[in-house]
Amino acid sequence: MAVQRTGIQVKATNRKALRDYEVEEKLEAGIVLVGSEIKSIREGRASMRDAYATVEGGEIWLYEMSISPYVQASHFGHEERRPRKLLLHKDQIKRLTGRITEKGYTLVALRLYLKDGRAKVELGLARGKRKYDKRRDIARKDADREMERAVRERGRGGGSE
Repeated sequence: MAVQRTGIQVKATNRKALRDYEVEEKLEAGIVLVGSEIKSIREGRASMRDAYATVEGGEIWLYEMSISPYVQASHFGHEERRPRKLLLHKDQIKRLTGRITEKGYTLVALRLYLKDGRAKVELGLARGKRKYDKRRDIARKDADREMERAVRERGRGGGSE
């Protein structure tokens, strides 16, 4: 009898993508893996740094995702950075193809997770941030942090009256 796994277990994230890109839309895609790859992912030995997807021949391919070799696989293992096919519906692929051809859009991989025991990739349709956008985000985070600090200090009764 098969064991039912429910819920989502995040195994890798691409924090650099959220810093460098402004994500407009997110979607979930399945990923074609070999046996040793899924075992490495379950152990948490995957990296999404610099991972991106492209449309080639009516299919979506994921590049630059690293899955470390599974130790027990011996010589039947897998290539660490090979291109991996993503599974999406045809209408989703057509819509993404149209959006990617627009100036400035790209598909970046945001997360790799297990959902009900199956590996999934969260893709983001994103546009690159400019330097001034990044500075604005940093300034906003600093202001929020200062506000939180002030609220905490006031809550402690730290003000002198």
